[in-house]
Amino acid sequence: MNKPELLAPAGNLEKLKTAINFGADAVYLGGNKLNLRAFADNFDSDELREGIKYAHDRNKKVYVTLNVFPHNEDLEGLEEYLKELYSFEVDAIIASDPGVIMTAREVVPNLEIHLSTQANNVNWKSAIFWHKQGVKRIVLARELSMKEIIDLKKKIPESCEIEAFVHGSMCMSYSGRCLLSNFMTGRDSNRGQCAQPCRYKYYLMEEKRPGEYYPINEDDKGTYIMNSKDLCMIKYIPELVKAGINSFKIEGRMKSSYYVASVVKAYREALDAYFENPEGYKFDEKYMSYLDKPSHRVYYTGFYFDEPQKQYYESSAYIRNYDVAGVVVKVDEKEDRVYVEQRNKIFKGDNIEVLKPHGDNLEISISELKDKKGEEIDSTPVAQMIYSIKAYKNAEIGDILAKNKL
Repeated sequence: MNKPELLAPAGNLEKLKTAINFGADAVYLGGNKLNLRAFADNFDSDELREGIKYAHDRNKKVYVTLNVFPHNEDLEGLEEYLKELYSFEVDAIIASDPGVIMTAREVVPNLEIHLSTQANNVNWKSAIFWHKQGVKRIVLARELSMKEIIDLKKKIPESCEIEAFVHGSMCMSYSGRCLLSNFMTGRDSNRGQCAQPCRYKYYLMEEKRPGEYYPINEDDKGTYIMNSKDLCMIKYIPELVKAGINSFKIEGRMKSSYYVASVVKAYREALDAYFENPEGYKFDEKYMSYLDKPSHRVYYTGFYFDEPQKQYYESSAYIRNYDVAGVVVKVDEKEDRVYVEQRNKIFKGDNIEVLKPHGDNLEISISELKDKKGEEIDSTPVAQMIYSIKAYKNAEIGDILAKNKL
């Protein structure tokens, strides 16, 4: 039984490092061309080099997305970009367009190719077709059931890997192929600019009664008729492993470092616990507690088990119980201080959760705050300021401090 790869999103360099520090085996990210998160920070060439080195120094992998549906003008400079990625030693590209895949085969034949979920691969024949075109891994469409995945895996060559989403936001359109944003805002969702109009609140207006809006109700639950719940498969690690999935993918390149750390930590610990004792494995509720704290919508299991209620009608708002307060950048044992780079304002006296890359999280109380000069302060109001707190047990660089918003 092969242990699946845990694949995490990296919207920028900080999130890449966070994902790796908290246990990801690989990260996927967007460069400056042809990726479906045009509004993420993305990586310029220097950041990409640094991120790849950081990952490779720790025996982790980096995959770069080229998964838009490119128009003619988008293909300009593609060959040079592919050669650049190859020279940076990226571990694979993730593509959906046959033209992009063909070009990659021509100009960088040794660069590994993964088929994006945007290609909506839902059957084993298609998987074999793409494998014959030089695609090593198929990122399956999210619309597949567990049974379909098991059947597909049995019928494809062993050399053809499969990757499946296990956690994160879902799209109400087929494998993300949506034109609603194009029609309503002029922003092309298939070229990385989705405005997420499926999350909007809609009303009905009769033409002879202008200004009189009637809510669109479904079973008296509300009006967010296209607003999907978030995928969460943390309780089904054994089933996912036994299905033969080679890579467990977490969605969220637009999410925070705190989200990345919390979700990666949960799936890392659950996956490791299962492989330590497959026969005696029992789900630990602490994994779910990690996932309940970062920003998310109501959870469900997507299409894996044909769960009937996939939409959430009451609101499009995220559940945000915690905000990241800061990231530990230095531990000074002599001074008995921990130095933190600020992400959100905290106050002396606040109770803080410490999210740790290794071991259980901690609860601490901020009894004292000092600025970079060592002078006492009552709060941390300046973005990215460096401040210090009294050292806590097993403090390490990369710890994330989070504050309960409730």
